[in-house]
Amino acid sequence: MRVVPLAAESLGVRSMCTLLETSDVRVLLDAGVSLCPNRFGLPPHPKEFRAIDECRRRIAEAVEGVDVVTLSHYHFDHHTPSFEDWLTQWTEETQTARQIYEGKVVLLKNPREMVNYSQRHRGWMFQRTGGSYAKSLEVADGKCFRFGETEIRFSEPVFHGPENSFLGWVLMTTIECEGDVFMFAPDVQGPMSSRTLQMIIGQKPRLLMLGGPPSYLAGFNADAGQVRAAFGNLQKVVEKVSMTILEHHFLRDENWREKIVDVLYRAYASDNKVLTAAEFLGLQNNFLEASRKRLFAEDPPDEEFRKWMKVSEEARKRLKPPI
Repeated sequence: MRVVPLAAESLGVRSMCTLLETSDVRVLLDAGVSLCPNRFGLPPHPKEFRAIDECRRRIAEAVEGVDVVTLSHYHFDHHTPSFEDWLTQWTEETQTARQIYEGKVVLLKNPREMVNYSQRHRGWMFQRTGGSYAKSLEVADGKCFRFGETEIRFSEPVFHGPENSFLGWVLMTTIECEGDVFMFAPDVQGPMSSRTLQMIIGQKPRLLMLGGPPSYLAGFNADAGQVRAAFGNLQKVVEKVSMTILEHHFLRDENWREKIVDVLYRAYASDNKVLTAAEFLGLQNNFLEASRKRLFAEDPPDEEFRKWMKVSEEARKRLKPPI
């Protein structure tokens, strides 16, 4: 089993897009990538646009030999929409999504059940745009699919973070081949939910890619008590799993390393490892969104980029930034 993260916070963008390959099948998990349009009152820095361009290129190269594309939920950092947006998605109208989904078996979150309003609408749009190019669209909630000796299992929908989250539900994916077990748990935020914790441990993954706690939102858009509970659940995860790739919301916190000390200790005490996607690939971490304020201060953009910053947000979506 070969696992290759293609886009992630530690690679400079919002994403968990990962390529997995066995002798039977090549799977592209959550083929989306985004930038935050406004953090610290600033748009993405030119370095963030270079990173998303590079990630889009990696995804485009990887998708050439892919058989299956999964879609855990309908946030735009987890699937690619069919509209032009150079500010947050780095997408051309139709072409970018078509390149990813055309001719593929797409295993997706049910867009009609256990889904909030915004994601139901995005799911409806996906079926009529990028998804229309797929070889087939198959609802995956709670189902198992076999490709030779490889089994792809999807969880029932779990909360996007805490119980009864207004952000809706996501699917977790477990891929097993010849005794190796990889689990992909996007946007479970820790996990925050104790039920989600038990589901992860119950799959007994040897390698887990996990969306961590949104500590940068604690006390603002995330309840501080729920974030503390997520860290407690995360400690239980790393005690059980040989290697955890910890990514996504957690790495938008510039002080993430200070907040993970207890988690790393629990992993070390159990002879297990916790890595970012970049570290898993043997690369240097490249946290750009969390460093945006510092990047603008230490490496200010040129005059042409500053002019681009002054146009409206809607205009910037249609106007490729001068990077």
